[in-house]
Amino acid sequence: MNRPSSPRRPSPASTTQAPQEVRIIGGLWKRTPLPVKNAPGLRPTPARVRETLFNWLGQDLTGWRCLDAFAGSGALGLEAASRGASEVTLVEQDPSLVKSLQAIVTRLKAEGSVRVERGDALAALRQRQGAALDLVFLDPPFGDGGNEALFRSALQAARGAIGVNGLIYLEAPVVWTADALASVGLQTHRQGRAGQVAFHLLRTLAVD
Repeated sequence: MNRPSSPRRPSPASTTQAPQEVRIIGGLWKRTPLPVKNAPGLRPTPARVRETLFNWLGQDLTGWRCLDAFAGSGALGLEAASRGASEVTLVEQDPSLVKSLQAIVTRLKAEGSVRVERGDALAALRQRQGAALDLVFLDPPFGDGGNEALFRSALQAARGAIGVNGLIYLEAPVVWTADALASVGLQTHRQGRAGQVAFHLLRTLAVD
């Protein structure tokens, strides 16, 4: 079984401090700032990557049901809600980040479409097996080389939570090969790279 291809080691210039805020880039809440706390492993998805992702997905997500499993700053899930997703669940374990997310949702008056859930990402995904979600965001914290076991478990759990035509967005420190994805029943729909981050849009593996 092929493993995800190895990344290049980050250069000193790439180990910069996280920004203090990011902004929603499209939809109802376009340009709204989202605070980024100085928390271990918190690495918000850059605006240019989010822009690429939502070009892939389409700008209008009206009616979509989404789950942001490692929500952090909430940038991915809130971007989906801003573009019309009817149900977005932000799952985060860190209590200070949960409090920040709840404050953001209240400020946006988004309680009708966005729910913040404190808990473990894998447990939340496993509780939603068969839920037929339209989109799951997976952006786990990772260091040099990542934690392959965590990523594999998250992908397997996310696969069971999406519908037949559902999609999984994955950020990782490595590119996941076709063979590695096939081992968890997934295949690449779109893929890109920005600096040391590989990002993938995945779907259920087609059965011949």
